[in-house]
Amino acid sequence: MINLKNVTLRRGTKVLLDQASVTLNPGEKVGLVGRNGAGKSTLFALFNGTLHEDGGDFEMPKAWRMAQVAQNMPETDQPASDFVLEGDTRLAELRQRLIAAEESGDGMEMAHVYTDLADAGDHDALPRAEALILGLGFRVDELNNPVNSFSGGWRMRLQLARALMCPSDILLLDEPTNHLDLDALVWLEAWLQRYAGTMIVISHDREFLDAVTNVTLHIDHAKLTRYGSNYSGFEILRAQQMELQQASFAKQQDKIAHLQKFINRFKAQASKAKQAQSRVKALERMEKVAPLLADAEFTFGFKEPNNLPNPMLAISEASFGYIVDDEPKAILQGVSKSVLAGQRIGILGANGQGKSTLVKTIARTMPLLAGTLTEGKGLNIGYFAQQELDVLHPQDNPLEHMIRLAKELGSGEPSREQDLRNYLGTFNFSGDMVKQAVGTMSGGEKARLVLAMIVWQRPNLLLLDEPTNHLDLATREALSMALNEFEGTVMLVSHDRALLRAVCDEFWMVGRGKVEPFDGDLDDYQKYLLEESKRLREVAKNSAKDAAANPPAPPAQVVVVAAPVAAAASTPAVSSGEQRKMDAQRRQQMAAQTRPLKKELEQNEQRMAAIEKEKSALEQQLSTPLPPAEIAEAGRRLKALSDEVAVLEERWLALTAQLEATA
Repeated sequence: MINLKNVTLRRGTKVLLDQASVTLNPGEKVGLVGRNGAGKSTLFALFNGTLHEDGGDFEMPKAWRMAQVAQNMPETDQPASDFVLEGDTRLAELRQRLIAAEESGDGMEMAHVYTDLADAGDHDALPRAEALILGLGFRVDELNNPVNSFSGGWRMRLQLARALMCPSDILLLDEPTNHLDLDALVWLEAWLQRYAGTMIVISHDREFLDAVTNVTLHIDHAKLTRYGSNYSGFEILRAQQMELQQASFAKQQDKIAHLQKFINRFKAQASKAKQAQSRVKALERMEKVAPLLADAEFTFGFKEPNNLPNPMLAISEASFGYIVDDEPKAILQGVSKSVLAGQRIGILGANGQGKSTLVKTIARTMPLLAGTLTEGKGLNIGYFAQQELDVLHPQDNPLEHMIRLAKELGSGEPSREQDLRNYLGTFNFSGDMVKQAVGTMSGGEKARLVLAMIVWQRPNLLLLDEPTNHLDLATREALSMALNEFEGTVMLVSHDRALLRAVCDEFWMVGRGKVEPFDGDLDDYQKYLLEESKRLREVAKNSAKDAAANPPAPPAQVVVVAAPVAAAASTPAVSSGEQRKMDAQRRQQMAAQTRPLKKELEQNEQRMAAIEKEKSALEQQLSTPLPPAEIAEAGRRLKALSDEVAVLEERWLALTAQLEATA
């Protein structure tokens, strides 16, 4: 187990942990949460050995193998599959030992290494590495592309796959979802739920934490508090604690009264129905998130728009895409949609299908390739780019950004320097921070500045492309509340399902060159993603099987024979005896091909039957009173058997498909 007893941790002069104590048990899945700067990454540095405690005692089993995502950007021309495969350090070490044994001619060492390689899963290491890469959103044709050919976000996905490839007893994940879209995120959740070791994860995605953790470790005021639940359970327990202290909900009473007043006033008016419904959502969440918002670095609200054109946008037979070498390259075609005042639209779709292209074109940062996009009179767009630096100038400071924005907008808002300083202060840019170059700021600080600039513009249409990537949980909740109070229209691209659920009333699906309504909620979309991922894996498997079963024919050899023309006029017919002989040879070849497949299929079925028998015995055993140690051991064995059955069933499907293909 991991044990911290009265541990003190410092970064410079700042005390991040002050005599903190906690125990983490083997196999637990731990979510590490706390405000930005509370010390989460520093605690990770203690776990991985790059930092040591300044006081107290820290213990972790020395025999535990550790895996974590390297934070450096990989720079290599290695094929992606080989790069991820090297994440299995045990396998890489054994392969080096084998090379050394072969060079020295040490037969005994070679025998030992071959046995160890079999135990380490050398036979299926490459398929496992490729499965990780495909699961994280890469295409089959990208498996052998050089690592350097991918963008930064995709290379960080390869670093994540490499960490998952490493056999480990403890897995440390620091913001693993930052570079993932929703389909890769769903796959990662499923993978981590099957992980057998101890896991500690830092994340600002509440639904991800709920899906993969069963313990929450909270850093607050230099102390560690352990909660035996996922993030939602932690939130409820902490709210109850704060309520008992009579301090948590006082800050929210005025806000609740304001929301209720709006609901009572406008719920019966059709023109304000959507805004009133958003206030209902905000009010439903208020009691639950009040303690978290009380700890937020800042809270904010969007100003009431000066006008609300309806429709906001009218899109007709439009094509969205890029200009490459002066040639248009369409990603989405034939798009006809209307965006109305007060709509809350979530934009769904796999990475690379055109979500950001759609948003950028509406935001006027990319040209429309074809068709028409008609803006309502008085449309005022507030755009949050997926990469904050798309709209920020790294060399300028926040005050310079606001001065430039105020000049662009002209009159209508106070624009004296002191007014702008005061305004930035409401977004937690105070003192010298207003003069700090944006390029030196953290991702969360850049995101806050972009939000400040958007709020200043009083938009009536918000285009938000992954706005939460660098926001902590408290600030995400503040954003969610602000969006629910916003009077205008929201179009949101996000892999944060909690934000999508809280804000959006309808969804658009972007994929296969189209933009269509998605008939369902996020749970339905998650099921769709899992089914689509399974379908794509089957397509990839079938393609591989077809390639193996039908190798390309060797080039024909042309032989020139000097012979009379009449001799080549006809081809002798095959006799019936020769035909029977050829048929028999084909049957023998087919039998030779299918014999090992049938044998493996039989062994597979026998093993599955044996597992079912053992599982029944274990379940019967668990129905009787047992000591805690035996219960734990039986539970671990049941999980291991279930995981093995999943692997066997997948192999059974592949074998039967191969047999059918050769029939």
